[in-house]
Amino acid sequence: GWDHPKVKDANEADTDELKPDEEWSAAEDSLSVGNSKALNAIFNGVDQNMFRLIKKCIVAKDAWEILKTTQEGTSKVK
Repeated sequence: GWDHPKVKDANEADTDELKPDEEWSAAEDSLSVGNSKALNAIFNGVDQNMFRLIKKCIVAKDAWEILKTTQEGTSKVK
């Protein structure tokens, strides 16, 4: 799934600080656009009841997993 780019420390490890949009690389920007398009498609493909479950998701994969679980159940249910 997509994660918001984070500022790197001196050792090139991610910190908890989110990187400003203006500093994103082309690859980070492309991944963000892909996530936004996927999330938009998911939001537009569900009814109001399903939308209520996923409306706060900012990562498409998270929304998809919630829908998958509600529609198919967990492995314990199967």
